[in-house]
Amino acid sequence: MKQVVFEVISNRQLTDSVYQMELAGNTEAITAPGQFVELSVEGLFLRRPISVCNYDDGKLTLIYKVVGKGTKQMAELSVGAKIDTLTGLGNGFNDSIECNAPLLVGGGVGVPPLYRLARNLIAKGKSVTVVLGFNTASEIFYKEEFETLGANVVVATADGSYGIKGFVTDAIKEADIKSDLFYSCGPLPMLKALCSTLDIDGQISLEERMGCGFGICMGCSIQTASGAKRVCKEGPVFGKEEILW
Repeated sequence: MKQVVFEVISNRQLTDSVYQMELAGNTEAITAPGQFVELSVEGLFLRRPISVCNYDDGKLTLIYKVVGKGTKQMAELSVGAKIDTLTGLGNGFNDSIECNAPLLVGGGVGVPPLYRLARNLIAKGKSVTVVLGFNTASEIFYKEEFETLGANVVVATADGSYGIKGFVTDAIKEADIKSDLFYSCGPLPMLKALCSTLDIDGQISLEERMGCGFGICMGCSIQTASGAKRVCKEGPVFGKEEILW
């Protein structure tokens, strides 16, 4: 973990409620896709945990959804604004697991951390398929960005307004996707459905309410197959076999 003051270099709207923020600053503490940062928001006691979409030397990309006072203030930040940030939090996805055709499944704002993972896997020569799930066509974001990386992208919308109608599990079945390992981030019901229907190994990223973000308050603890673990510290990424549904 490292405390860094980042500077906003862009902050743009992707959909009605989803924004992309790019920050300049020290990113050396971020070492794996799937890690997160905690942002200090003026006037609010608790920091806001946001998953990392992408990172390079000196540049950080975050995608967040406006759902309350804190994220609303984030959406109003202009270029040049400074943000006190805890970086390099949590563990991340293991992109070195032996596989040939990894499947990445994201639901809603669970999509962002899969971007850097896809980038890493494609750089390793893997044939990557990405399934993105949204409620409706107006909520879709980052489809083109994944395609630009070289991933095969399948989109599912619950109302059928774009791509395959239904959930991500429906899209995997209808598109007849074959894979030997899956990675996923999204709503808990989606993660549970994937773990119960896919007979391959997988890693999933969980979301829990966090107080501190680095393992002190214990507020995000969950029970796993090997005992209590903190989502912010031992997670947010867990092996499929660790989760007790």
